[in-house]
Amino acid sequence: MSSLFNRTNALIVLLAVASAGVGLLISEWLRPVARPASASPATPDLKIGDQRPDVTLPMLDGTPRRLSSWDGKLIVLNFWASWCGPCREEMPLLDRARKRHAGQGLEVIGIAADNTADAAGFLREHPVSYPILVDSPQAGPDVSQRFGNSRSVLPYTVLIGRDGRVLAQRFGNFSEDALERWLAPHL
Repeated sequence: MSSLFNRTNALIVLLAVASAGVGLLISEWLRPVARPASASPATPDLKIGDQRPDVTLPMLDGTPRRLSSWDGKLIVLNFWASWCGPCREEMPLLDRARKRHAGQGLEVIGIAADNTADAAGFLREHPVSYPILVDSPQAGPDVSQRFGNSRSVLPYTVLIGRDGRVLAQRFGNFSEDALERWLAPHL
């Protein structure tokens, strides 16, 4: 009886150690990729009511585009990545919202926290009609953090008013209803 007890205990300990090891490997694999340190001073996180920075990022074709080129519109600025499941689920509803509210001055702008090739490859398979800018992890500091993404979560979305001020911020993905409720007071 004591040898069965010892084998059972040994098996339990072995399974616990193996589970812990698998958990550590998974957590390391899911850990966000560190970006290179910026040579410029840190920009404080944006808060509700703050003026958004006028960042310039490349479009998929490499053409630089300033965020200010959309001034006068209500902007849904959505940070996403091709490897992010919730981001991919959310993109079609953002596309539908853009089409539904275009007459009210709504524009959705996607910012891919990806390299250009991965973002373009994903969009060939799952196209959207809204503009996509690229914030490559190799390019420098994470632009989403300048827009208040202190948790480095994707998707992360910022609503920017027609005057360029931050109206709302959201960590995580939307449902269709949640997005409509989020937009309604500002349309």
